[in-house]
Amino acid sequence: MTNRTFKSGISREQASLLPPRMDDYVEPDNPVRAIDAYVGSLDLAGLGFKYAKGGGGAGQPAYAPADLLKLYLYGYLNQVRSSRRLEREARRNVEVMWLLRGLAPGYRTIGDFRKDNRAALKAANREFVLLARELNLLAGELVAIDGAFFHGDASKGSIITSKRLAERLAAVERDIEAYGAALDANDATEATSARPGEPTGEDIAAKMAALVEKRTRIAADLAKLEESGETQLSRTDRDARLLSKNGQVVAGYNVQIAVDDKHKLIVASEVVNDGNDTGQLHAMAVAAKENLGVETLQATADVGYYNGETLRSCEADGIVAYVPEADKNNRLAKQGRFTLKDFIYDAEQNVYRCPAATELRPMESRKQDVGGKWHVRYAALQSDCGVCPLRPRCLTDKARRREIYRWEHQDVIDRHRARMAQPEADTMMRRRAALAEHPFGTLKCRAGYRHFLLRGFDKVRGEWSLMALCYNFSRLLCILGFDQFLACLAKNHLQIANWLLQALLLATTARPQPN
Repeated sequence: MTNRTFKSGISREQASLLPPRMDDYVEPDNPVRAIDAYVGSLDLAGLGFKYAKGGGGAGQPAYAPADLLKLYLYGYLNQVRSSRRLEREARRNVEVMWLLRGLAPGYRTIGDFRKDNRAALKAANREFVLLARELNLLAGELVAIDGAFFHGDASKGSIITSKRLAERLAAVERDIEAYGAALDANDATEATSARPGEPTGEDIAAKMAALVEKRTRIAADLAKLEESGETQLSRTDRDARLLSKNGQVVAGYNVQIAVDDKHKLIVASEVVNDGNDTGQLHAMAVAAKENLGVETLQATADVGYYNGETLRSCEADGIVAYVPEADKNNRLAKQGRFTLKDFIYDAEQNVYRCPAATELRPMESRKQDVGGKWHVRYAALQSDCGVCPLRPRCLTDKARRREIYRWEHQDVIDRHRARMAQPEADTMMRRRAALAEHPFGTLKCRAGYRHFLLRGFDKVRGEWSLMALCYNFSRLLCILGFDQFLACLAKNHLQIANWLLQALLLATTARPQPN
């Protein structure tokens, strides 16, 4: 092999009279500088951040909340979430060393900061949305609402439903009954015909006692569920639930987001443990409307959010919702029978007209469904339905007349259906898919954030606030560019300083002067 000359590094033992600065190892446009500038522009005390417990031993000062927040922002932006891994990064990663100025907090201090500042992290996330609004990066006209399941720090086996508990209790009762019968039979035959190797009465009694103890535990779990009104019991993470969608079961949480249509920034978010999105539309739309600071707002969501009560609440709060309605009459249509859509409502006369032009008039009786909504009953005359040539397509053989139940606020649904029939509704649905899926795709596929590390609603919501904050942070940095982002932060920081100075001057002048 031909001798060649290769590049060689410096000697590790070589002394240096003028060592390079730590700042020389971080490029001028490195994103870590944006993290440092952003955290430096925050009023951490006003947001509610607390000092981390433990500073490296008794008598040592605590770590500043700003340093630990910088560490977490860097970690979540670079797919490093574990407190132990963050501790290692603080000792070996040059960027983190520059960011923390050589500080190296322990993993307990790092973990306690995230756990103790969950409310402050949520406030910081909202503060970032307000910053984006001040920079005119939010349109404030349309938001797309969507939800996604995230795994919790709990296994599927650690969460049990009331149905499974009842089945287990019934199985244990059967086993106890069988062992009781076996114990009686053993007592009758043990003295006369006991065989070697067969279970004795003592063995059966021990198994019987274990089953009774198991029955007591299951009965206690069922009583706990009945008292709380819940349908699932989690032994590991008390707030995690079994969530099912499209045949996939996840033990965790349902994360809801509202995304602004201008730059796909998350303007509102929440973590729930309900696998059904039906009741989430109004709460998310109102939160987005408040954060955007607008009087009216358009909100679009998929078919899973369709609910009459939430549509009514949205309409009352100035939110124009675009949500497709599920086709619940598809089976009847395939059979060639009439569905509810074939009956036309006349608002002036307050009657329904069937395909045969027969009127269905309102009855005095009203009906309340399982959801608590009241419905008015409309019915046709039995004499009309008896001779109608379209009866086979409308009624079963045993039915005497056609009846329809109309929700007392059905006019909300009628207006929504008319809105969804307009051409712009299809455009809204296409925009929804492009908007709402982007943040979840970025967080789950690019960042790999498919599960939570913490347990309990409060801690999980704090961890999600970090995820959402880092997503918005990276989006803003990409939209504005490094230099413009730092300039906007400096301007915002100067405005905050001026406000604080004015407030201090007002407080000083308002203070009574001594004589």
